[in-house]
Amino acid sequence: MTVNQLDDIIKNSKSILLLSHINPDGDTLGSVCAMYSLVEENYKKKPDICVVSKVPSVYSFLPNIEKVKSISDMDLSREYDLVINLDIAALDRCAEAAVLFEKAKYTVNIDHHQTNNGYAKFNVVMPEASATGEVLYEISQALNWKISNVAAICLYTAILTDTGSFKFSNTTQRTMEIAGKLLSYGVDPSDINQKCYESNSKDMVLFQSYCVSKTQFEYDDKIAYTVVYKKDLERYNYNGDDFTEGLTEKLRAIKTTEIAFVIKELNPSMSKISMRSKTKDISKVCASFGGGGHKLAAGAVVKSNVSGTIKLVLDEIKKQKLC
Repeated sequence: MTVNQLDDIIKNSKSILLLSHINPDGDTLGSVCAMYSLVEENYKKKPDICVVSKVPSVYSFLPNIEKVKSISDMDLSREYDLVINLDIAALDRCAEAAVLFEKAKYTVNIDHHQTNNGYAKFNVVMPEASATGEVLYEISQALNWKISNVAAICLYTAILTDTGSFKFSNTTQRTMEIAGKLLSYGVDPSDINQKCYESNSKDMVLFQSYCVSKTQFEYDDKIAYTVVYKKDLERYNYNGDDFTEGLTEKLRAIKTTEIAFVIKELNPSMSKISMRSKTKDISKVCASFGGGGHKLAAGAVVKSNVSGTIKLVLDEIKKQKLC
């Protein structure tokens, strides 16, 4: 689609819904909150925002986050004129909210994942972008949208978190240029960094230390992984926040590690994997389980218990000759 088409669609839509992906991170939340401001300030319209999972408390500082509705607050029979998915690589990442997307008159998919297959009626997918927040900034420039301090804070948060404070390999010259321009709108980078990375609870820090302490290594320490059991979360007073946020990166940071992954027990027969790599394309590993993501950062849900998932992942890494 062209950005002019997006402009026309928003102008002609009376009811608009913004969706984030399940288990939301800083990019999807920053993007929906930024999009709310951009639509409100440039079109004088107030979209709805739906986030299926609990919003992590670390992002409670985001402007417009108080406008987020949970899936239980939504009328699933409603037909919106326009539904915009932000940072959602595949439609099933909307979970129960997918029905609202499918019923809409117009659907828009704004994303940066290389595995995104363009599932909406209108798609703006930029795999070269570091974050969906970066894609949204480019759209705003192309359409000459006004960017307020509120929108800039949200866009900066989206980019900051998906680049790991600008240290991941997806950080480009353009990423830094955009981040710098957002500072001109009054963004305080030190304040946002502190809120995103220095506001973890005591229980979360101790939990991650425990998980790191039981890390397992394979292939001459080239692979590092740990497991998160539900009983472990309960032991550390799990409150619904994502206690595993950043845990995979801690394992990847080990000098010998080439591939790191965390397996989280969802139930006795289902597990979630989060993978990171320094140079290997692990998106193909996750794609084999129906997941996806980026070359160096990907994930999937596997229909197997924890021990079975470990074997499946290690076998797939070996099959693809990544180690």
